[in-house]
Amino acid sequence: MTKIIHTEKAPAAIGPYVQAVDLGNLVLTSGQIPVNPSNGEVPQDIQAQTRQSLENVKAIIEQAGLQVKDIVKTTVFVKDLNQFTTLNAEYEAFFKENNHPNFPARSCVEVARLPKDVGVEIEAIAVRK
Repeated sequence: MTKIIHTEKAPAAIGPYVQAVDLGNLVLTSGQIPVNPSNGEVPQDIQAQTRQSLENVKAIIEQAGLQVKDIVKTTVFVKDLNQFTTLNAEYEAFFKENNHPNFPARSCVEVARLPKDVGVEIEAIAVRK
């Protein structure tokens, strides 16, 4: 049975989709752009945007009763791959701070444009053990 996940601690969907679906053993998030859910603002630099996107993913995963350490796969969409080093450093710090036992599998692709012209969007898959 599919359960819809929603939290006020992550931005509301800006289209016809949900924040995440819980399939019982898997939770799949929609892509999270770096919108601060409390004020709707988007940070300017890629480091802060990466952190906000990951915090939004975390809020959704936690709403499903899971933790960051349960994330097994992420997909990162970035507008400028020249910013990969900065993005990667923030991504690594986030998963270390949240006690991930390793790091999730990851795909990272450069895209021409993202919603609200942000620099990054991140989606995740988490496993309920």
